[in-house]
Amino acid sequence: METMVRPSNGFLSALAADDYELLRPYLRTVELPHEAVLVETGETLKRAYFPHRGVISLVVKLAKGEHVQVAMIGRDSLLGTLSTMGDAFALNTAIVLVPGVASMMDLDRLRIAADQSPTLRTQLTRHGLAVYAQVQQTAGCNAAHPVESRLSRCLLHTHDLSGDYRLLLTQEAMAQMIGARRNSVSLVANTLQHANFIHYSRGHIQILNLDGLRQTACECYGTVKAQYDRLVSQR
Repeated sequence: METMVRPSNGFLSALAADDYELLRPYLRTVELPHEAVLVETGETLKRAYFPHRGVISLVVKLAKGEHVQVAMIGRDSLLGTLSTMGDAFALNTAIVLVPGVASMMDLDRLRIAADQSPTLRTQLTRHGLAVYAQVQQTAGCNAAHPVESRLSRCLLHTHDLSGDYRLLLTQEAMAQMIGARRNSVSLVANTLQHANFIHYSRGHIQILNLDGLRQTACECYGTVKAQYDRLVSQR
């Protein structure tokens, strides 16, 4: 039997052949433009996105206008996991943080496929739990850890999800990522730049020293990675 070339998204590439074939006819490739809104809080999520490149930010919008990121989804997972199991009502806004490319399919089609395959349904649940674990860890991190550690964590995670050392992140975007004020982000970004961990200029970040960022980041970076590996690596 001829081996079929899979998309580079980690979720799709890890599926069993029969499960992938349930999805393949309905997948189409789309661009993920920078800052594109894929779904707003309170809307019905209609499509699932499987990033090949780029990062999707899940954002909570508060009454006074603050926007706080609670999780990120990149090339190893998908947007729309638990929506296939129940209510597709969006609890947060999904915005493209790092531009890229994704496979996309109608969520109804993904739900039908999950109903047909227990193994596909299990994989969707595990990926959903991994995102939920990230949300929980992010809440604790933003409440308890210094801004420098939080920013280092987010830069490392963004690099992992995007596969890129060069990131387009404004001070506003970074403040949203870690639940901090822009002036705090500016000070910390300068500190990381002076340590030669990053180069930052006009919203463009180049990661220069991953080990330095890992030493600066809090334990939440490793905890989220470990939870993802535990949940998604199970067979």
